This record gives sequence, C-alpha cells and structure tokens, in this order.
Amino acid sequence: MRPRFPRVPLPRTLRSQLTTGMVVLLALACLAVGLTTVLALEGFLVRRLDQQLAASGGRFAESLEHESRPDADNMPDTRGQSEGTFGARLLTGSVVQAAVVRDERDAEVPLDPADRRTLEQLPVDGEAHSRGLSALGPYRLTAVRGDDRDVLVTGLPLRPVEETVHRLEGVEAVVFAAALAVTGILGALWVRFSLRPLNRVTSTAVSVAERPLASGDVAMPEPVPVGDPRTEVGQVGTAVNRMLGHVGDALERRQASEQRLRHFAADASHELRTPVANIRGHAELALRTRSPVPPEVRRALDRIQSESERMSRLVDDLLLLARIDAGRALSRSRVDLTRLVLDATDDARAAGPDHRWQLDLPRESVTTEGDEHRLYQAIGNLLANARTHTPAGTEVTVRLSAEASRIGLTVTDNGPGIEEGLLPEVFGRFVRVDHARSRTTGSTGLGLAIVYAVVTAHGGTVEVESRPGRTVFTLTLPASPPDTAPTSK
Repeated sequence: MRPRFPRVPLPRTLRSQLTTGMVVLLALACLAVGLTTVLALEGFLVRRLDQQLAASGGRFAESLEHESRPDADNMPDTRGQSEGTFGARLLTGSVVQAAVVRDERDAEVPLDPADRRTLEQLPVDGEAHSRGLSALGPYRLTAVRGDDRDVLVTGLPLRPVEETVHRLEGVEAVVFAAALAVTGILGALWVRFSLRPLNRVTSTAVSVAERPLASGDVAMPEPVPVGDPRTEVGQVGTAVNRMLGHVGDALERRQASEQRLRHFAADASHELRTPVANIRGHAELALRTRSPVPPEVRRALDRIQSESERMSRLVDDLLLLARIDAGRALSRSRVDLTRLVLDATDDARAAGPDHRWQLDLPRESVTTEGDEHRLYQAIGNLLANARTHTPAGTEVTVRLSAEASRIGLTVTDNGPGIEEGLLPEVFGRFVRVDHARSRTTGSTGLGLAIVYAVVTAHGGTVEVESRPGRTVFTLTLPASPPDTAPTSK
C-alpha cells in the first residue's frame, strides 16, 4: 500500500499564482546564487590553504624528524607557523610523533587509534587531502618522505574555512529571506495593480451572470475599460465588450419580439371576443326556434355552439395571459384561501360527480394578499385538470396548509400519471397530456399555464410530481402579514 502524503494547497486565483510563481522563481535563483558563491568561496579558501601548506615547506614536520637527538639545528621550528599547524612523523608505517602549534610553541597531540589509521593511510604524494582528526577537527593534510625513510605529515586546520563559509551562508540566508519577503509583498501589489482591468472584466461577467436573462427587459452593464488593446487583458476586455454588445442586441430584439407577440395576442383576443360572442348568440337563437329543423342542421348548430363556447374560453385565457405577461397589475386585497378552496372543490364535485373528492383543511382560516378572482381561477384550473384528465372513480385530495410565511396547497390524484418526458413542460402553453392521462372533455391547453402565471405574479411557486398512480401539484404562496390577517370567528 502506497503511503499517502498530505496534499500541498495550491493557489487558486491568477493573482496568487503569479505572485507565488514569481517568489518561487526568485527563491530558486537565490538558491542557485547561494550555492554557487558558497562553493566558490569554499574552493578559493581551500586552495589558498593548500598554497599556505605548500609554502610552509613542511618545516614543522621536518623539525620532528630528529627530535630524539635535538640540537641547535633540529629543534622544533615553530617560527612563522600558523596557529594550529599540525605535524606528524611516521616510521615503518606507524605514527611515532605528533604535535600542533599552540601559542607559537609545539604541543603534543593525543591520537586515538582512528586518528593513527587516518594518518597511516594518508597517500604519500605531496598533495593536500582533507581529513578529520578527533582531537583537532577537520584538517588539510599532506604527506612527504623524509630523509630517514620516514614519512612526514604536515597539516593546516579547516575550521577557519568552515567558519567563513558558515558565516557567508548565514548572511545569504538573511539577505535572501528579506529579498523574498520584500519581493513577495511588492510583487503582490504590482500584480494586483496590473490585474485591475481583469478584475473589472470579472465584475462585469459576474454582473451579467446574476441578471435574469430568461425574459423581460434586461439592462446590460457598462462596457469594460479596455486600456491598452495590445496587452492580453486589453484583448480580453475588447472581446468581452464585443460579446456584451451582441448579447444586448439579441436581448433587445427578443424583448421587442416578445412585446409584439404580447400585443398581438392581447389585440387578437380582444378583437375575437365580439365575433365569438355573436356566433354563440346566433347559434343559441337558432336552436331556440320552434320551426322544424332537420336533425343534421340541429346537430351542426349544437357543434357550432359547443365550439364557440370553447373558443370563447380560449380567447379569455389568451387575453388573461397576455395581460399578465405585459405586467398588468393584479388587484390586491385580503383573500380567504380556505373559502376559495371550499368553493372550488364544491364546483369540481358538481362538475365531476364520478370522482371522489377529499378535503384536508386547517382549523383556522388561511389568508393571503392577492387577486381573489385570479387565485380562484388558478385553484379551479388545478381541480379541473385533475377531473378532466383522470378516469371516473379517481380520488382527488385537496390539502391546504399554512406556516409562518408560506402557504401550501396540494392537489393529489391517484390517476394514471404524467409521462416523465412531459413534466418539464407541463406548465407551458398549449401543452396537452392527453396521451398520458385519459381525456373525457376538450381543453384549451392553457389551464396549467394560467395557474403558473397567476401564482408567479403573486410571488409564489407551483411544482408537479407524477408517477403512475400518484400525481401531486404543489402550489406555494406568501402568507398575509399578521396585521392583515382576519380574526377567526
């Protein structure tokens, strides 16, 4: 099983990504510069130490060669030797003498077995080698052969070199850390300043996304300041302004088309009301005549009267929808929804005695603010929809409930249901579900569209859920404020 490492949070915004990238690149550059200077300084100091080691000529180590018989010529020579200069004499491969310069005098150095092995294994080639001695620390050592077939080892300490290198590393760490901090702050401010045009583009895009573009007159935001069109941000701003212009033109054309269609529907509906009423009147008058009328003529007159009534309802529905679409204000008064539900259910029971009608009402009256006639029409359309599109014997339950700020009305039936593909468009205009629910009478296809328009105009919502054996229409309205609610009797 592979170990799971914690994920490093990555910057999300472009500003943070640019700032982080700039700081990371600068950190890599500082690291490269630091490593280069440290290695160069260390190499320079070691080479200078090797030069000092070569310039000393091994005089201190040679002075140890005949220390067993000292005289004026072979006394240990510490004159001109650097502090810490090390000397050792090896005879037949073993260390016999070792000393170090202390305060211009030589001092014997205690060597452990590891130090002796280090000195005994040192190549006798006259070249400088870095070795560590437990009693003295790191040293730069060179070994040469003496006059008495012995080996003379001379060394200089590496501690001053290491201290100088460590001091440089500390200075670089402080300087580079300060440079990174200052660069991060100033870089963030500079990136923020440079991306101000892009922020304005983002604000404009968010403003457009929050506007309701589906319908109605939509006011587009002001164009984005472009700045220099040769920059990437300027090019984005130019493209956004061009897009906003195209979207604004399309919305204006759509709004004009919708306005023309609404005016046409309203004018056509208004103009058709009179001839339709005349046709109905002439058909009724012809049917009331006492003169003998052939059966086929009477049948034709019955059909004319029936279709004229249906056309009259269609014209009234179209005129109502056109007025609501045009934003015609509905009348506002205190409406007792409990009474409206009772009246609408009684009318539906009278029109559909072959259905089973159930009521579930709260004990207290439920009120709201709105157009009483239109709300009654919406409730009646829901009940008529359940009556006309379900077979005889279907049980329809009307339930009214009230909460602190919302009122809920549900109409539930156990009919055959609505096909799933038709649910998203069931509240559209001239949408019929006859092939999904049995149809006993004709309809205009505008009943549920009127329900949706009336409820939406009152600030409410209407939804539908359906499956075979259960269809639920849920209507939600805002409740009346407490000071306008009627007193229960």
